[in-house]
Amino acid sequence: MGNALPNAGPPAFYTVREAARILRVDSSTLYRAIREDAFPAVQVRTRYVVPAAVLDKLIAEAEEFGGRVDPARMAAERRTAREVERVRGGAPW
Repeated sequence: MGNALPNAGPPAFYTVREAARILRVDSSTLYRAIREDAFPAVQVRTRYVVPAAVLDKLIAEAEEFGGRVDPARMAAERRTAREVERVRGGAPW
C-alpha cells in the first residue's frame, strides 16, 4: 500500500499489517488467527501475506448476508478442498 507502483492496479496480496488495518483489528490479533489456522493466508518462509481475494470475499459475504462472517470457516473449507484435490490426484499440495 505504501510503496505501490504507479499504474500497477490493486495489490494481489497484503501484508498482515495492511490487512489488519483494512479490517480495523490489531495486527497481533490477525497474526494469532493466521497461526491458529482461523484466517486464510499464504506463508512465504517466515512471512505471511493475505490474498486480496480473501478480504474481497469477506467484505462481499458481510454485505450479502448482513451478519457475522467466519474467516475460520473459509479457511477450513479451503483446507478441505485442497485435501480432496490431493486425494483425488489433482493439485500436488
